[in-house]
Amino acid sequence: MAFGYQVLGFGSGVAVAAVSIAWGGDRSVWNGGYVGGYSNIMDYVAISTTGDASDFGDSTLGRTGGGCSNGSRGVYGGGFSGGYSNVIDYITFATTGDASDFGDLTVARDLATNCGMSDGTKGLFAGGHTGAYSDVIDYVNIASLGDASDFGNLIAAKESACCLANATRGLIPGGSESGSQTARIEYVTIASLGNAADFGDLSSVRQNMGAFSDGTKGVVSGGDVNIIEYVNIASLGDATDFGNLSFNAGLWSGSSNGTRGVWGGGNAPGIAAVDTIEYITVASLGDSIDFGDLTGRTKLACASGD
Repeated sequence: MAFGYQVLGFGSGVAVAAVSIAWGGDRSVWNGGYVGGYSNIMDYVAISTTGDASDFGDSTLGRTGGGCSNGSRGVYGGGFSGGYSNVIDYITFATTGDASDFGDLTVARDLATNCGMSDGTKGLFAGGHTGAYSDVIDYVNIASLGDASDFGNLIAAKESACCLANATRGLIPGGSESGSQTARIEYVTIASLGNAADFGDLSSVRQNMGAFSDGTKGVVSGGDVNIIEYVNIASLGDATDFGNLSFNAGLWSGSSNGTRGVWGGGNAPGIAAVDTIEYITVASLGDSIDFGDLTGRTKLACASGD
């Protein structure tokens, strides 16, 4: 679990205090992605500060996929690296270094953008592409190495959705269902195995977004637009406007320390892979702010911990 603390002054930004969340922490680690080829790069920032990312180590393979956390361990699953992958690997956030093998997903698939989520105990991976659209949700117990097990199914088979969660619910907004983008937000109760149910809708149909949660708000951004919007995770309903990004972002991912959330990487009109990191303070509606830069690439997996 991540613990609250105060970080004082860093670079040109204003430092903030992180709060305790079981599914994340202050170190955000982006894993893999694509830039002219499948990447095994992992880099990281301290979310409570601002500045450029630093090298964390290497993934077990060049890949795309989804990520989730129990606050101390980050788990990254699936992706595509010359073929659909069932590989799950993990890192310990407190110690920079290369990822290690965790186990395998139930189905090899490309999650395309960051569709992993956790309540701090279970880590879930939802949807994706196996050569066809997938409705599979599977899970691991993050504290214990081993293969994933079946959790349930999405309402509809989809790829290129994003995921976010708090200690109770996991949400799967947007994505592409059999080639048509959707505004649907689905949810599961993470403690109870079962199929996803309807939560509400985004303001527009889209895919390839980034998402995170502070435990109350679930915030979704991008999808080849500059929209940021949010839902109150405890209450079913449609998304509401939060603010705007500085550019039309797609294929990027992010995480939260419970106070501030960051998104990084992805693409933009005319730019195949951007190096931008932007952030918001989740409790305060408004536009995103420049954070720094990471190694430019798309389709990154992201998770945070301490």
